[in-house]
Amino acid sequence: MLTYGFAQRALAGGVIIAAVCSLLSFLVVVRRMAFVGMGISHAAFGGVAVGLVTGLDPLLAAGGFCVLVALGIGWLGERGRMHEDTMIGILFSAAMALGVVLVRAARAYNLDLMSYLFGSILALGWTDVLTIGATAILSMAFICLFFKELLFMAFDRETAIASGLPVRGVDYAFLVVLALVVVVSIKLVGIILVSALLVIPAATGMQLFRNYRGALVAAEVVGVASVVLGLYLSYLLDVASGASIVLVLFSAFLLSYAFSPRRGYLRRLHR
Repeated sequence: MLTYGFAQRALAGGVIIAAVCSLLSFLVVVRRMAFVGMGISHAAFGGVAVGLVTGLDPLLAAGGFCVLVALGIGWLGERGRMHEDTMIGILFSAAMALGVVLVRAARAYNLDLMSYLFGSILALGWTDVLTIGATAILSMAFICLFFKELLFMAFDRETAIASGLPVRGVDYAFLVVLALVVVVSIKLVGIILVSALLVIPAATGMQLFRNYRGALVAAEVVGVASVVLGLYLSYLLDVASGASIVLVLFSAFLLSYAFSPRRGYLRRLHR
């Protein structure tokens, strides 16, 4: 498999995306922002449609669109005194509807659009891999720099504000990072499945470990291993790579749920 150039590029890009998404997934799950990731990823459809209609690069258009949606979620949720979930539901449904109208009006419903919806990791070029790598480096640098603040805000936001932390700025920056990672992840599993990479790795790690260090390490291992195994299975069985990766992730979660020390299934079975 690795004798082919497309497989080498797919593996390199997939491992990089899995590493950064698995790290982000811990914060997404701890901060109960799983719906945010789904909302931003679905809003990317509107950006892709704008790109296809105007002739711009669809991923660049989706990147700008997702950043605006992410900032809109934060701003409207704060100023409008509405829960984030409500604002996400409003914005991502509007973005999806805009995308459908634009695609229909321009008759741009083609194979390119399908690749953005369901992923096309085997079509990655080295330029795509470098773009993914640069985004991953910037995202992981931000997370490492503000990890304590993000964790503090996740568990006690009011105390974080009272302590003088720049809560609003960190929140907006985190949403922008999340939006950019979602956009580069579209090449891997597509708009529809990208939210799985931002939830399942951390959810799996938290089934196996009670402390955040163990959960983080487990999330990274599960995310990267699932991409590698999913790519191999997609090549072996000739199935869609993005869907294969997500199904491997889901299988890992089911196994972690069954063997989780929190539930003691193994102890009861042994008895």
